[in-house]
Amino acid sequence: MNVGVPREIKNHEYRVGLTPASVQALSARGHRVLVESRAGAAIGFQDADYLSAGARISSSAEEVFARSELIVKVKEPLAVERGWLHAGHTLFTFLHLAPDLAQTLDLMASGAIGIAYETVTDATGHLPLLTPMSEVAGRLSIQAGAHCLEQAQGGRGLLLGGVPGVEPARVTVIGAGVVGRNAIAMAVGLGADVSVLDRDLDALRRLDERFGNRVRTLFSAAHLLEPCVLEADLVIGAVLVPGAAAPKLVTREMVGRMKKGSVLVDVAIDQGGCFETSRPTTHQDPTFQIDGVVHYCVTNMPGAVARTSTLALNNATLPFVLALADKGARRALLEDPRLRDGLNVANGRLCRREVAQAHALDYVPALEVLEAIPD
Repeated sequence: MNVGVPREIKNHEYRVGLTPASVQALSARGHRVLVESRAGAAIGFQDADYLSAGARISSSAEEVFARSELIVKVKEPLAVERGWLHAGHTLFTFLHLAPDLAQTLDLMASGAIGIAYETVTDATGHLPLLTPMSEVAGRLSIQAGAHCLEQAQGGRGLLLGGVPGVEPARVTVIGAGVVGRNAIAMAVGLGADVSVLDRDLDALRRLDERFGNRVRTLFSAAHLLEPCVLEADLVIGAVLVPGAAAPKLVTREMVGRMKKGSVLVDVAIDQGGCFETSRPTTHQDPTFQIDGVVHYCVTNMPGAVARTSTLALNNATLPFVLALADKGARRALLEDPRLRDGLNVANGRLCRREVAQAHALDYVPALEVLEAIPD
């Protein structure tokens, strides 16, 4: 199969879809890999590394799309990239379609197969391709939040862990999933005063067993969420409903009553955000303020540590990339229900119920769509 790896063009996105080691694994199976020049250069993967691994180097992204059947990316295709997609393509990347109608419609119009990393599952129902990036984003959320609490960044002028004789900052984490657990570990490690809210009592029990009285675990009910947000210096939004738009748990009215200089870090922003006041930002311009509250809503947080993130992501994605290349997309999707959970768009139809509901569009089950595609 012809596999293409374009350079990412999202603002300050330096990750790359395949490492040279992943390219070598594909080349060893007889697949042809075309990598856009300097696709991984920013994180130390030079064109020469890809050539040594068996890839060919292209001077343009347009050529990569034109000459490839399977496109492996990291972030969702931007408008210019979507214009190069057609029915002969399989796109394997993060998509986050529920909050993005324009991308959804463009992918449907292209006729391409769109498989989203964030909805591929494993045997336990977890999300193995989202997990490594959630781990990175959870840890980064505390770093970013601590930085935003500095006076020069518009924050309250607080050191997250305090010092002897001065109390630490209060951190509220909404969501005890992968992002939340990693945020909590970082916050506890820095000595912050940490509370976490979730509706999953088993998840709260696991946190209690791990951290004991260093973390307050609370059931996420409105009468508990509001005071935790209002008392916090830093709030981490770590809510995930797989494939669906994130619920708006922190309202505009609540933000207006938060302490001036407090910070909101919305890790759910890829799925629309869980704060009512959130809007997407970039690494180049990461924050804005509403009512004196600093909002950090960068949509590709793991891109800040692009080498770590690329290596972690490839560890998880490579088996699926190999299956798609070895078998072809249709057969790989039909044979593997976990990979099939990642199918969001195919043959002009929406195959992910949550995305269809978010945009009031028709939904067709993945198997029905795949069976209608010729071998």
